[in-house]
Parts: sequence; C-alpha cells; structure tokens
Amino acid sequence: MNHPIFLVGPMGAGKSTIGKMLALRLNHEFLDTDHVIELRTGADIPWIFDVEGEDGFRERESSVLDEMIGMRSAVVATGGGIIMREHNRQLLRAQPLVVYLTASIEQLVERTYKDKKRPLLQVDDPKAKIVELFNLRDPLYREVASFVLMTDGRSPKYVVQAIEEWLAASGG
Repeated sequence: MNHPIFLVGPMGAGKSTIGKMLALRLNHEFLDTDHVIELRTGADIPWIFDVEGEDGFRERESSVLDEMIGMRSAVVATGGGIIMREHNRQLLRAQPLVVYLTASIEQLVERTYKDKKRPLLQVDDPKAKIVELFNLRDPLYREVASFVLMTDGRSPKYVVQAIEEWLAASGG
C-alpha cells in the first residue's frame, strides 16, 4: 500500500483499538499520534497540556502528522483534535485513505467517563464538553474523510472488516 490509512474521529470512537487490529490484519505498522508525542517528549498528554497549553500540544501534533504523511504500510490513529488546524485538514484531505470513526454521544461518554488522561474532559460536565466538541468537530472530520463508519454497537472485529471491505472496493 502506497499511502498510510489515517483514522480520525472523536475521543472514544475506537481509533486506537481499531487501528491496532487493522494494522495487524494488514501486516502494517501501527502508529498513534498521541503515543508518538508522549514517547518523544517523555511526558504524558495531560502534562503537555498543563505546561505548553493546547496550542503547544497541537504544534507537536502537527509536526508528527507532517512526518507520517509520506509513510507506507502504516495505520495511523490520530488525536481527536488533529483536525482543528487548517494545515492538518489540508494534509488529510490530500490523503486517499482517511477513515472517520464516529459514535453516538452516549457511547462516547460511556467510553471516556473514567479516563483521566483526556485533558479536555477534565471539566465539571464532561458530557456537555463531548457534545460541544462533537458539534464543532464533526463537520471537520467529514471534510477530510474518505469513508465514515459508525462504531456504536459494533465489535472492533466488525469495524475492521468493514474498513477492509472499503479498502478492497476503493482500490486502497
């Protein structure tokens, strides 16, 4: 495969879980932009947000995305906010294999409510924050996506199979 497969979508949509399984099925390398940032900085995402703010984190995220664009045989799970920068959206729009994994608000809340590693959800009303982020970001995910897939009530195996079928049909 000449292009990486990028997974975009909100926190809790299953990008990392699906990405690992898809990479294994395709015999590709799996990369997670958040994990790469943590490895390079030696710090976790909440610490980076605390010290550098969201802008500092987004700068690091853009740098990592720039590097991953030219990769081959890779599945890349991106952070939920990667599409907030126009530069990143331009890069992703130019890619032929961008999958938007989405889920209902209820499912996103259920999958993220105990996770203390998500700085944007460390607020009094995490559900309201998820709704706000979803409403803001959903059109941006759709703008860059080649394929949109709802993950609600679907096993990771089902989602991976659906992506594989899409790849086969699209010549990816």
